[in-house]
Amino acid sequence: MPHADPYVDAVLPPDAVRVGPAHDPSPWLDPAYLTAHAARVDVVHVHSGFGHLPEDEVVCWTEAVRRTGTPLVVTVHQLRDPGRPGRRRHDAHLAALMATAEVVLTLTPGAADEIAERFGRTAIVVAHPSVARADPDGGAERGLVGLALGTAGAARPDRAALVRAALSGAVSGGGRLRVYVEPGEHLPPDPDLAIAEGLEVVTRDPARWDRQLQELHVAVLPERCGTHSRDLEVCRDVGTRVVAPSCGWFADQWSDVVVYGDDEECGLDPVSLTAAVGAALTRPMPRPADRAWRAGQLAAVRAVHAQVYEQVVADRVVGV
Repeated sequence: MPHADPYVDAVLPPDAVRVGPAHDPSPWLDPAYLTAHAARVDVVHVHSGFGHLPEDEVVCWTEAVRRTGTPLVVTVHQLRDPGRPGRRRHDAHLAALMATAEVVLTLTPGAADEIAERFGRTAIVVAHPSVARADPDGGAERGLVGLALGTAGAARPDRAALVRAALSGAVSGGGRLRVYVEPGEHLPPDPDLAIAEGLEVVTRDPARWDRQLQELHVAVLPERCGTHSRDLEVCRDVGTRVVAPSCGWFADQWSDVVVYGDDEECGLDPVSLTAAVGAALTRPMPRPADRAWRAGQLAAVRAVHAQVYEQVVADRVVGV
């Protein structure tokens, strides 16, 4: 779960068979559905898709998993749900899932250490594989900085400050800022931004988002909480430098990022963001990720998943 997703599509071993239906949210998160159809599956692997459930419903679901003897594998993508104002609910979800899982995976050593400290589980670290490919006919504009205000940045109380700091860094570095907004949305109201030079607003196109990221010299991740980022991996794939916040494990995910201060405890440090964008612009644009290296990485990640599935199924048979 989810049934289909760019990450799930990438890491699924070639001989693994997905069992539908491909609904969102997944009916497999219903304890009654799981109990009635458990014989159809060998392994349940949860990546995401459970955030809408109340805490007690996730607990009931994990009880159904144990009652039916269904092996559970959990990949922890986010140790803090960026879509929630607080962490209590997501923490409760993770605690229930990891107390039940046969195997826990995550994407970075830092996240694995946090999982061990907070939940007492040892997580297998598997790299985030390639999810995009550079367009050979596309190219980046030197000096162009991009900031997406949708998704992770949408609920921020300081969106205007985020834009001002990124713009200051872009202009001081001899570039300009392109702010991506969701369809029908606009820049946050701010008199300084209304007259700012070096600033343009573009609608984010989900169908072309990989290409829009490739057009940039620098991409600023706006998360103030969270653990890992798909956009960061896209930037690595297409050759765009990343300016990432100090929260989470983004710098663990790709060491070649420039970090600025932003987290839930201290909030945004606009001076550090301005400096980070300026510093990123002085560095050459990275080359797109080597495809042979990415292919080898993907093969290794799929092999780990295949070994995990085979092991938990074997353990189930021995247990019976």
